Amino acid sequence: MAQFNTGIVGIFSVVLLFACLCLFIELKFTKFCIFCHSGNKNFLLLPDIDCKKNPPFLVILVTTEYWQLQARTAIRQSWGKERIIGDKRIVSFFLLGTLERQNKSAETRIISESLKYKDIIQKNFIDTYYNLTLKTLMGVDWVHHFCPQSSFVMKTDTDMFINTFYLTELLVRKNRTTNFFTGSIKSKDHPIRNKVSKWYISEIEYPGEWYPPFCSGTGYVFSTDVANQIYIISPSVPYFKLEDVYVGLCLDKLRIPLEELHSENTFFPSKVKFSICRFRKIVTCHHVQPSEILMYWNALQSSQDEECIGAGPAE
Repeated sequence: MAQFNTGIVGIFSVVLLFACLCLFIELKFTKFCIFCHSGNKNFLLLPDIDCKKNPPFLVILVTTEYWQLQARTAIRQSWGKERIIGDKRIVSFFLLGTLERQNKSAETRIISESLKYKDIIQKNFIDTYYNLTLKTLMGVDWVHHFCPQSSFVMKTDTDMFINTFYLTELLVRKNRTTNFFTGSIKSKDHPIRNKVSKWYISEIEYPGEWYPPFCSGTGYVFSTDVANQIYIISPSVPYFKLEDVYVGLCLDKLRIPLEELHSENTFFPSKVKFSICRFRKIVTCHHVQPSEILMYWNALQSSQDEECIGAGPAE
C-alpha cells in the first residue's frame, strides 16, 4: 500500500510540474492582459466604459505613442475630456501599440496611466508610423465589439486641436446617422513615387495611378455603422501602410461616399493661425503643441460670450 501511495504521489508531482511548466511558458511568451474581456484577449488594455448603459454620441479615438504623455495630458484637460454638449455625451480614448524593444519600466508606466485614466486601448503590435493602419483598425475593432451603441466615431492624432462643441453642433445639424463619412476630403490624390518621401509607395505596393477618395488621417468622422462595416470588410482589403488611404480603400469597396460636413471648410490638415472667432468655426487644426492645445481651449472657453463681427473663414 505504501508503494502504491508513493506511486500516486509521484504521478501527481509529475503532472503538477508539467502544469507549472506550461503556465510558465504561457506567461513568459504571452503579454499579460490585465483588462481583457473574455473573448477579446487580443486587447492588452481596455478603457472603463459601458456603452450599453450610457451610449456616447461621439467616440474620439486618438492615435498616440508611449512618449507623448504631455500631449495626452493636455488633451485630457481640454477637448478630450468627457463632457455633455447639449444632451450629447462625448468621450475620448487613446490608441496605443507596443514598444519595439522590451522596456519594463515603460510598460509599467503605461499600465499605471491606464489604471489612473481608464482611457487607453492597446494591442500587441509594434508602434511605428507605418503601423498606423493596424492602430486605426484596432480602434474600429474596439468600437465594433464594445461600443456599437455610439452614434459617431472620430479618428484623430495627438498633435491636433478639435473643437468638439462645433463638431457636435454640425453633426446634430447634419442629421445623418448611417453611411456617413466626413473630414478633409482628398478626392484626387496619387501615390508618391519619390523614394526619399515619408509617403513613398512603390508600384508593387500600389500599381494604380490614383487613390480612391479618402479623408486626411489628421481627423475624420463617421457614423458608427460605418465602423462596423469597415471591421467586417477589412480582412478582404489588402493591407496598406498609409492608414487614411487604407480606410478610403475600404470605403470604396463598401461604396460609401465621402461627404462635406458643412458648406464652409471646417477640417484643416495644416496649421491654422489662432484667433477666437476663427477657431469657433473650425473642427480640426493640425501641428498643435500641447501648450497650444491648452491655450486655445482655455481662450475659447473663457470668451464664449464675446461677439464675432465679420469674422471670415479660416485659412
